[in-house]
Amino acid sequence: MFRFDRQLLQHFDWVMLLMLLLVCGMALTNLYSSTHIAGVGASSIFYKQLLFSAVGLMLILLVVSQEYHRIAKFGYALYVAVLGLLIYVLLFVKAISGSQRWIDLGFFSLQPSEPAKLALILVLASCYANTNVTNGYRLRDLIKPIILTALPFVLIALQPDLGTALICGIIFVSMTLFVRLRWGTLAILGGTGMTCIFIGWKFLLKDYQRKRIETFLNPESDPMNHGYQILQSKIAVGSGQIFGKGFLEGTQGHLRFLPERHTDFAFSVWAEEWGFAGSLFFLSCYFFMLIWGINVAMSAKDKFGAILAFGCIMLIFWQAVINIFMVLGFLPVVGVPLPMFSYGGSSLLTNMVAVGILMSVRMRSFPTAQQ
Repeated sequence: MFRFDRQLLQHFDWVMLLMLLLVCGMALTNLYSSTHIAGVGASSIFYKQLLFSAVGLMLILLVVSQEYHRIAKFGYALYVAVLGLLIYVLLFVKAISGSQRWIDLGFFSLQPSEPAKLALILVLASCYANTNVTNGYRLRDLIKPIILTALPFVLIALQPDLGTALICGIIFVSMTLFVRLRWGTLAILGGTGMTCIFIGWKFLLKDYQRKRIETFLNPESDPMNHGYQILQSKIAVGSGQIFGKGFLEGTQGHLRFLPERHTDFAFSVWAEEWGFAGSLFFLSCYFFMLIWGINVAMSAKDKFGAILAFGCIMLIFWQAVINIFMVLGFLPVVGVPLPMFSYGGSSLLTNMVAVGILMSVRMRSFPTAQQ
């Protein structure tokens, strides 16, 4: 099981690893600042995330030592397991702040919706790679992928966690477009999607979710309630100016004006303390890592590797885009973390395993003795 071709070391993806370490280093620096306790120093939250980062790196080494087709064999088992955990959450977990999302394991609070996204990518990649079509996918070819997506989508939306549920839907759309649809199928799905948005807005969204979207369009209309987060985030980002206020010198975060400063709005703290220049450096590293991941997908040796790598990149890309646009006030607050930057063990480990899969695909895009 753990046999490793030494020739693979010649193709180890040092670029991806370097970008990952840079991003994680900046994330830990930012977390230290956002949770810093005056007169004490680092908080317990910082040490927990440091531990999660170390575990994540070990998971990456474990993943890259495995051939990605072998990893995919566990895709459906992981998928069924996370569905079971999502059902368990709905039935037996007490709500925290109106949501049922976490399973308390004592040393760690597991959020099953995070590995559910990775499990979805694995099963969709297997499904599309094993389906032979000509001239694009027809609607009937998508019945199985739609069902595979709908199950976690519904269970996560019922928690309720609309942001994570939407990520599952976006992953499905991205991977489906990547494998190519017929124009007729695309038109039907587009029309169905617009209809679902209308029905969801009218009948399915909870009042606070609808209010978040209305506040996004006009946050000044409710500055002390639903619009508070967006306004404080925009103040923090803008006050950083060119070079920022300096490490540990951010006022919006340290004076606690900015809510969720170590989770959903972690990037606001970074922008305030490091300014436009620091934000540009961070985003350059971050999106270079994603562009490198697209290159991995394009150079994969087979269809399955390409689809799998593309799905992993879409997982990170869409969460990053939604979070950053949310922080800047261009999207409503939907509770989507910035991958590998926001605090959260389940999110960090899930995304680092996704990076490990990318590295595994990259390393096996070249001829080796095993091939």
